[in-house]
Amino acid sequence: MSSAKHITRVAVIYPFVNNTETGADARLSETIRLAAAISLDVVWSGVLKLREIRAGTFFGKGNIDKIATIINEYEADLLIVDGDLSPIQQRNLEKSLNIKIIDRTALILEIFGERAQTKEGSLQVELAHLTYQRSRLVRSWTHLERQRGGAGFLGGPGETQIELDRRIIDDKIVKIKKALEKIKQTRGLQRRARQKVPYPIVALVGYTNTGKSTLFNYLTRANVFAQDLLFATLDTTMRKLRLPSGSEVILSDTVGFISDLPHELIMAFRATLEEVLEADIVVQVLDAANADNKKQRQDVLEVLHNLGLEQIEHQSNYIEVYNKIDLLNDNQIKNIKWASNTVLVSALNGNGCNELLQRIDDILRKEYRTTEVDIDAADGKVIAWLHKNTEILESRLNNDRLHVRFRIKEEDIGKLQKILKGC
Repeated sequence: MSSAKHITRVAVIYPFVNNTETGADARLSETIRLAAAISLDVVWSGVLKLREIRAGTFFGKGNIDKIATIINEYEADLLIVDGDLSPIQQRNLEKSLNIKIIDRTALILEIFGERAQTKEGSLQVELAHLTYQRSRLVRSWTHLERQRGGAGFLGGPGETQIELDRRIIDDKIVKIKKALEKIKQTRGLQRRARQKVPYPIVALVGYTNTGKSTLFNYLTRANVFAQDLLFATLDTTMRKLRLPSGSEVILSDTVGFISDLPHELIMAFRATLEEVLEADIVVQVLDAANADNKKQRQDVLEVLHNLGLEQIEHQSNYIEVYNKIDLLNDNQIKNIKWASNTVLVSALNGNGCNELLQRIDDILRKEYRTTEVDIDAADGKVIAWLHKNTEILESRLNNDRLHVRFRIKEEDIGKLQKILKGC
């Protein structure tokens, strides 16, 4: 007789201080969906107002008693605190409440660990996990050392065990970083290979669950996993896409962003996000039906700024796409703030997608120029430069002359003219 699989019963608390927090209900709802993304059963959730955050336990004694009552009443197996708990706070709370506790960072790491599909994605998640564990191991030891004089009694790990654990984690981190470096080198070779036929790159970015992958699938007729789940996509996917003018681009679907994205994950996924840094056009996908989309928009922009794309929202190669307009009525659509870089679409039925493709086409036409030259068929230097720095559209040999039609970035026109003059 097989036993039924145990479903973890979870209580979720979103704490904030002095009524300064706005959007608390939206944040709590998001955290509940994060828990649901890894099949946790949320039996209770609530917002908890704090006068202050206690250094040792995060919550004061009165709130700890309230939480203990909730845990007992709802028979919770796990408590999620939607904030950043220090190792000391986590340990003391677990001791007081006699329950396993995780914070927002640990929850997101769990989701990423379950979602990663490719070898690179799995390695990046493992690196993030180890980095998170290592910092907690070191800080916990510092606390224990201070409390116990370094004796390591009462069931706590001694210095030898702590050092051993830290060394094991460090060895794993070194191995993973080496493996990721090899993948990064392979990615660099692939990128250089693409540059030989330099298709412009269009990167889709956005808050998690805004419909990026659904839009990606509609535009490219691909079959990327797309579901109403937070963090459905973790690994960058790239497909060729033809624009109305007939020219082609590479469309890149990236991992969804989220507010307070753990630092460990930003660093671990930097290699993945390099595609965004090198993109010719950045398309931020927003959920038009989400009342909190303005804050989500800002959260994404902050991550992009931290990656080095400062003031990207004011650049001509930035587009904002309001997706899911099929969920809105006419008045709601009218209330969306229009700007020159705004496009409204439904990735489900395709409304507005042609306009988006045309907008991408128009931007690239401003940045690229289609031109042609006649050169000596034996001039290897110019031919090599054209193949490396332009997109060759047509090449015809006529006796000893080569006629080449190509698309070139405006910024490279001057370089081409210098090379031709030197011939």
